[in-house]
Amino acid sequence: MVSGFSNLRNPLRIGIALVLSMVLTACQIGGGPIGLGGGPRVSGQNVQVAMLIPLSGAGGDALLARSLENSARLAAADVAGTTNVEIIVYDTAGDAAVAASRAQEAVSAGADVIVGPLRSDAAAAVGVAVANSNVAVLSFSNNTEIAGGNVLVLGYTFANTANRIVSYSARQGRGNIVLVHASNLAGEVARDAVRRAAARTGATIVSTIPYEFSQVGVVNVVPQVTDAVRNQGGNSVLLTSDSAGALPLFAQLLPENGLNTDTVQLMGLTRWDIPPATLQFSGLQGGWFTLPDGAAAADFNARYAAANGTAPHALGSLGYDAIRAIAQTAGLGRMGAGDFVATGQIQGAGGAFRFLPDGTIERALAVAQIVDQQVTVIDPAPRSLGGAGF
Repeated sequence: MVSGFSNLRNPLRIGIALVLSMVLTACQIGGGPIGLGGGPRVSGQNVQVAMLIPLSGAGGDALLARSLENSARLAAADVAGTTNVEIIVYDTAGDAAVAASRAQEAVSAGADVIVGPLRSDAAAAVGVAVANSNVAVLSFSNNTEIAGGNVLVLGYTFANTANRIVSYSARQGRGNIVLVHASNLAGEVARDAVRRAAARTGATIVSTIPYEFSQVGVVNVVPQVTDAVRNQGGNSVLLTSDSAGALPLFAQLLPENGLNTDTVQLMGLTRWDIPPATLQFSGLQGGWFTLPDGAAAADFNARYAAANGTAPHALGSLGYDAIRAIAQTAGLGRMGAGDFVATGQIQGAGGAFRFLPDGTIERALAVAQIVDQQVTVIDPAPRSLGGAGF
């Protein structure tokens, strides 16, 4: 995060907390299409899970690691009647080389499947380290570039979010999109995801506007955004930034520079309700973004709090989803990456999801709107993921 972004002319009194991003990693070694079957056999539905998390990691990683573990153990308790899931935790210390070594130890100790690591560089290293064993790696990363081979990604991806928000905007007659993204890795991944989504849904990207990831970069690009709306027929603006980056500044400057958010639809590719203080920005009122199924998420959050005495981390539910996927796949008798794909729809902490043949994930998402500083769901998450996936 660029420090200049904190110097808004009308800053919120409630501080914006840093939102963990798992996209900003340069290691991209996708392993090709997921193979069918070939993973370890599981008998009597007893599954040994090696969970690789940064218990001694820096910053907020250790806190997230505990939430991931707690969520995984909650899921193991939920499925205990049908599947005995033994979770063995390995500390990666937030280091890719350590994660690869721990993964090899786990496979030697009889692990049927690996859950984690947290970040994409470590997940890529783990995938390579255990490739010859055919043990599947269910990474917590959302970097789709590492998916494939024996690696699957569990995180909420730009591709998934872009498909949902862009298809909805097209159906609502808001498909002439001005796309605004940072000139960095995350911004370019987001840009490409939106372009692919537009091609699938019939939406039109009328203008693509990159900006330098700095306060000056945002200030300089705002006139280009308003000009694109005015001169190129844009009826919506899609911002790929989050609350820890450029979003607060765009929320302030776009309306101040003539963008009428009553007639031009603002949309986001990130969660605009995290942290909750984001909902207070006047420039985001009426804006659209996606989020998990509300009923499913509320149920998970309540049960997690009851079991652990505190709310889960915003990404902690990925641990729950991993174990639910493992329990359901155990019924197939094997635990290879292709078996997770063949399992189909799984009910997770935030609603339905499934793994796709390229190792990425499709999640059922709701579309929400900010109304009077509150989240209002305007298109609920589907209960079922139809077809063969995007």
